[in-house]
Amino acid sequence: MRNISEKKRIVIKLGTSTIAHKTGKLNIRRMTNLVRVISDLHNSGREIILVSSGAVGLGAGKLGLPEKPKETKMKQAVAAIGQCELMHVYDDMFEKYSVTVAQILLTKTIINNPNHCENFKNTIESLVGMDVIPIVNENDTIAIDELELEIGENDSLSALVAELSGADLLLILSDIDALYDDDPRLNPDAQPISYVEKITPEIEGMAGGAGTSLGTGGMSTKINAAKIATSAGIDMVIMNGRDPEKLYDLFEDKEIGTVFKAIN
Repeated sequence: MRNISEKKRIVIKLGTSTIAHKTGKLNIRRMTNLVRVISDLHNSGREIILVSSGAVGLGAGKLGLPEKPKETKMKQAVAAIGQCELMHVYDDMFEKYSVTVAQILLTKTIINNPNHCENFKNTIESLVGMDVIPIVNENDTIAIDELELEIGENDSLSALVAELSGADLLLILSDIDALYDDDPRLNPDAQPISYVEKITPEIEGMAGGAGTSLGTGGMSTKINAAKIATSAGIDMVIMNGRDPEKLYDLFEDKEIGTVFKAIN
């Protein structure tokens, strides 16, 4: 059932909990390993598009704040600081492997405008054609939709990016190993589900709970992303980003995480 090894254009969503410590500051060891493995997958001929959370979290960490601010205008200001920090880190780390990255900031207005969507698609195609890894994020300094959770968060954004860019696979790296039949943080007997053929009400019922104090997503937002991706004919995988080496296992079709099968 798994044919991940055949996927060529892959959108990888990196959550705040994957790239940052609980303090909000960068998890240097994990990011170093992530960038190395992603660069290697890129060098193997795969077309990689990143959707990265972390701007607000990194901004809060740089300012020494214990958690993300609650007030929208403060979130926007902190995002402006964090976005600069985030792209500096990506540019510096990928450069070590001779990989060029580019930044694309999206807003709800862009996603809802057909002409703007076409421009986004053209930009993605041009960057990928030049062997560049685009790094996409919501423009948190301008758009308040994600900050106030009106349209979702970067899980749903990554699914929309996958759809618009014609991806073969959406890969969400999170702080959980897979979709479980119950909350593994509360129930030690919860069992992982390795393959989801169809998103049923029962599957939706297994999702719930918020993310970390620095992130915004929970499993319910990932199920929503899976709905968007699979409806667009794109397979989706949820897996833990704690050990980037497991990405190699995933692309060798080993049983890692949960695969959500695309609707044909």
